[in-house]
Amino acid sequence: MKYLLSHKIFSVALSVLVLFSTFSFTVEKHYCGNRLVDVAIFSEAQGCGMEMPSKMTMKKSCCKDTVDIIEGQDELQSVTFDDLDFESQTFITAYVYSFSLLYESLPKQIIPHKDYSPPNLVYDIQLLDDVFLI
Repeated sequence: MKYLLSHKIFSVALSVLVLFSTFSFTVEKHYCGNRLVDVAIFSEAQGCGMEMPSKMTMKKSCCKDTVDIIEGQDELQSVTFDDLDFESQTFITAYVYSFSLLYESLPKQIIPHKDYSPPNLVYDIQLLDDVFLI
């Protein structure tokens, strides 16, 4: 039981690892002076309201935005059946063929009297005549 649970936990952890290794996202941070004001993932960071308008570009603004781009893996290695050598192809083919024969369905059972209806009993003669085998 504990091996089954640890196996499930391990397989879920590996699948999450593959998912996040191929996942790309950005982290935007807004600083006002040396103080971090806002952090946003998947969206733009909101400002503190002290940004300088575009007309006043002569003065240096105390606010700055930083963007960290975390790129995921773009290429995953995929192996097709044709890329394998002959011995591996033969082993996989034999393995699949041998285990596919294990799951064949059972033959249908033939019931010869399936459509036969029994005759209607009008009277129970033994009960009427009070004749019982002892």
